[in-house]
Amino acid sequence: MSEPKPPTPTPGDNYKGWLFKWTNYIKGYQRRWFVLSNGLLSYYRTQAEMGHTCRGTINLATANIAVEDSCNFVISNGGAQTYHLKANSEVERQRWITALELAKAKAVRMQAESDDSGDDCPAVPPTSGQGGGCRNSEVQSTLRTLNSKVEDLTTCNDLIVKHGSALQRSLSELEGIRVGGDMGEKIRQVTERATLFRITSNAMINACRDFLSLAQSHSKRWQKALHGERDQRIRLEETLEQLAKQHNHLERAFRGATVLPSSFSNPALGNKGGVSGKGDASDEDDDNEFFDAMEDPAEFITVPADPKYHRRSGSNVSGFSSETGMDDQSFDELSLASNPESPQPLELEPVRQRRTRIPDKPNYYLNLWSIMKNCIGKELSKIPMPVNFNEPLSMLQRLSEDLEYYELLDKAAKCQSSLEQMCYVAAFTVSSYSTTVHRTGKPFNPLLGETFELDRLSECGYRSLCEQVSHHPPAAAHHAISEKGWTLRQEITLASKFRGKYLSIMPLGSIQCLFDKSDNHYSWKKVTTTVHNIIVGKLWIDQSGEIDVVNHKTGDRCHLKFAPYSYFSRDVPRKVTGVVTDKDGKAHYVLSGTWDEKMEFSRIMQSSKGENGTEGKQRTVYQTLKAKEIWTKNPLPEGAENMYFFSSLALTLNEPEEGVAPTDSRRRPDQRLMEDGRWDEANAEKQRLEEKQRITRREREREAVKAASSPEEAVTEDSINDSPLKSAHQDNYQAMWFEKLDDPVSGETLHVYKGGYWEAKEQGSWDTCPDIF
Repeated sequence: MSEPKPPTPTPGDNYKGWLFKWTNYIKGYQRRWFVLSNGLLSYYRTQAEMGHTCRGTINLATANIAVEDSCNFVISNGGAQTYHLKANSEVERQRWITALELAKAKAVRMQAESDDSGDDCPAVPPTSGQGGGCRNSEVQSTLRTLNSKVEDLTTCNDLIVKHGSALQRSLSELEGIRVGGDMGEKIRQVTERATLFRITSNAMINACRDFLSLAQSHSKRWQKALHGERDQRIRLEETLEQLAKQHNHLERAFRGATVLPSSFSNPALGNKGGVSGKGDASDEDDDNEFFDAMEDPAEFITVPADPKYHRRSGSNVSGFSSETGMDDQSFDELSLASNPESPQPLELEPVRQRRTRIPDKPNYYLNLWSIMKNCIGKELSKIPMPVNFNEPLSMLQRLSEDLEYYELLDKAAKCQSSLEQMCYVAAFTVSSYSTTVHRTGKPFNPLLGETFELDRLSECGYRSLCEQVSHHPPAAAHHAISEKGWTLRQEITLASKFRGKYLSIMPLGSIQCLFDKSDNHYSWKKVTTTVHNIIVGKLWIDQSGEIDVVNHKTGDRCHLKFAPYSYFSRDVPRKVTGVVTDKDGKAHYVLSGTWDEKMEFSRIMQSSKGENGTEGKQRTVYQTLKAKEIWTKNPLPEGAENMYFFSSLALTLNEPEEGVAPTDSRRRPDQRLMEDGRWDEANAEKQRLEEKQRITRREREREAVKAASSPEEAVTEDSINDSPLKSAHQDNYQAMWFEKLDDPVSGETLHVYKGGYWEAKEQGSWDTCPDIF
């Protein structure tokens, strides 16, 4: 996946590019480099293999090309070879289909002409010497015939010159004579010479026609013979290459070498070398073939809209709230054009230079048995988990990382149409998951009362504050406000379930986004995060579920579906699809893409009910304008694989800053020690902080029991444990910067920022902050 993407050529005789080829049910689709040339489709694992190793070739002259869906197509030559391929997009797939069809038609035509030209040679298959003699005598005979025709043309040309000159002289004499007795004789001479000229001219024309016909017929046959020789040479080279590889493999096997080709290796699941599903013998094992299970059919499909929509232009400049569509302008251009109050660009003050690196992650060996041994006899809540499983960020900082693509909300605040604004808000919800694709480390659990500020007012125009408002269950409140006219607030509580091979993390709570200018109030919830291979194998993360983004003011809604990853699915991994509808349920936009790479939108011009799917569900067909990109993931910084796969924003979150609250996550000592690579000290410090938090919790419980008990009753450890106030003490905990309120718009109860933090920061008065570190 690291090779640069080549420029897309025009489909023709030669075409090359990257495609995803189905290999087997263990590996799924794998990226391969395909080359179409001279009616043959070949593929390689990388471009570098083109010079020495071809993984497979299929002749298009006898192949069938079938389209399965928007990105998938199949090439088969009758059962011996079958390629199940997938392109990155529908446009790329159509380019390949066009190139393949043209190459196939040319290959079929050349094969038919080659068969016709074989009639000139004997019907009995000749030996190599006889075939060469037949071809040589045919060429000699053709050359003699062409030479005779050239001689005929030369003779006719001489006669035409001779008779033409005589005819010209006669005409000149005819003009100079007087009317008399010589008139009849001269006319007769002119007539005879004109007749000779006409006969000679006709002979010249016939000779030219014969020569042209003969030259054309033999030229086609020679061209076919040339193509046949070239194709035969290519096939011979490929055969020799395969024989050389087989000879090399057999020689290695004979010598007892350990390096064997994939066809001889043991298809162990741990090595992802399982049996093949739809590949060929050159890349995977074909002895065992599997077939796809029934997939969940898509709820809708999209097709290009009628060209008339692309030519229409409406009186509404934005083009999104009206019935007309503008295909040649992007969201940004239309929004800014329709918003006369858009601010003019100003000169920005010099901003602080943020760090771009952190110390590399140490390669410490983790002994699980030593961890389990230290847990014997301890309560489950007191088992210290080492920082080896963590990343040097807290959950509050991970929550603030959702703002990496704040520009989407800035653009949404400028939109004149609520439906257009919904597209940006939906893209923002998807973008918050892009940082999780490689982040398998667990963030630090925040201590009760821990905070984290993200002040990017001078750089990006927004401020953000998070606080851990509850410990049992753990809950964090987040508030962000921007100068561009939007406010984001959320309260997230995590629930998890361990299911043996994987861990499901289900975020509970709601996220809300408010826009000042339009008073639009959006809310949505997060999807389930699944961490796979908890026990054995390499950890990997998937997002699955459905999100409903609701505009409580207008009734607009966007239904997003995160498709779970499956070995048996032909869809693009990490796929996300969505439809934006108004309060009446009418669809206006379609969103599609992946949550780890990019999202695109397209305006719906017409919708209709299509054919029933595999399970009898009737799918909706949307006619849409050309899709446009609305969000793209920022590239990771250089060396990110050694820095916990942090993004550029994540690298700055734990950077020390002056003036932050004493409860800020940047001041957490165990987290700082882990970032510096001192993991043993970080584990000891983490255990100290957790024990300090337990002591503080017991003191709070004791105070609650003492306040509720009579003065005569002694406050003991047993009385605290038996008291019903123990389970309620967390509810009585008062957060520093947030208060629990009922939202009248969404009807939800959540912690809302009550103010005072940024004023306290300006004054430097943190006296009321608890000592948690």
